Amino acid sequence: MTLIVPLIALLLIGVIQLVSGIAGPTAEPTTIGYVDELGGFQQYTSQGNITLVRFDTSDAATDALIRGDISEYFVIPQDYISTGLINRYTLEKQLAASPAITAAINNFLLNNLLAGKVPAATIARIEAPSNLVTTRLTETGAVAPEQGGYGNLIIPFVFSILLALSIIFSSTYLLQGLGEEKENRLIEILLSSVSARELLTGKVLGIGAAGLVQVGIWVISAPLLLNLASSSVGGFISTIQLPANFIALAVVYFILGYLLFAVLSAAIGAISSGSREGQQLIGVFTLPLLIPLWFTSLLMFFPDNPAWIFFTIFPLSAPVEVIMRLGVSDIPAWQLVASIAVLVLSTIGILLLTTRVFRTYLLMYGKRPGIGEVIRNLRSG
Repeated sequence: MTLIVPLIALLLIGVIQLVSGIAGPTAEPTTIGYVDELGGFQQYTSQGNITLVRFDTSDAATDALIRGDISEYFVIPQDYISTGLINRYTLEKQLAASPAITAAINNFLLNNLLAGKVPAATIARIEAPSNLVTTRLTETGAVAPEQGGYGNLIIPFVFSILLALSIIFSSTYLLQGLGEEKENRLIEILLSSVSARELLTGKVLGIGAAGLVQVGIWVISAPLLLNLASSSVGGFISTIQLPANFIALAVVYFILGYLLFAVLSAAIGAISSGSREGQQLIGVFTLPLLIPLWFTSLLMFFPDNPAWIFFTIFPLSAPVEVIMRLGVSDIPAWQLVASIAVLVLSTIGILLLTTRVFRTYLLMYGKRPGIGEVIRNLRSG
């Protein structure tokens, strides 16, 4: 995964460049028919690469459609002005007409309705009333170096998925290792040489360092791949931006997120009878980490909703939520400080509890203790 992710991104850049060079921007001409029962729709039959052909009756249009002379046809009924209803006929099973066909029909109808009544320039503006361009300004009124837009969301969104997978895989690997060592009694040999605290610290730091190297390679390769894609492919990819504070926060939240889930995994691994049972339990705690990914559309349009502020500060969802919000809007400094502080305090608190659980239950086998029993032993320990 460490090397495959950048290689796949590099491969996609090459494929996009190759396909765009072969296909080119040209589109295939299309002929569609229409039946004018209302009358007056005879002009503007050329709409880009789509040509409209008039038929006197629906039967004639149907025969042309069956012969393959036209790809489809539509009927303008006599009550069109009052109802706006257009009947479209095609041989293909479709969910809806393509955007190009819909735009061509609408422009054809609009041009004919307004012909001779308003200037041509006004008709063109009615067809495309706005070409909205948004520019973000700083508090001093200057153009901000980091603009918004969908291109700004792509890198944080992709990296959020990778970050969640890396945290889950790293902590699950720790849990699986503990479960297997308990099942084959290897844990007894390990504890004869090191203390429970040393064993826990070594596992958390060792696997965490491997995961940090993985995330570090992804973070370093992201701007390089982005520059390569912008220069070679261009288009929408050239609008993709990397937030200025993205790299630093990505590393910080991986470290804190991993430590939190790692100590949780260690505690679950200590009380579980095997690796399979432990993996089922850790799944409950990893669900909040994926919530921001499930509701990406809501986050895009309502980035400052109180629910997202809660998930920014809530420790189990903060690593992914913060990275996602960086691509949508600015995060107030107090929310980042509160999020990091809660993550650190939660990790320290769970680490202290996990150390006790580790010492108490690591060498226990058989039935997993209940929550009440664990709480009683923690109080007495």
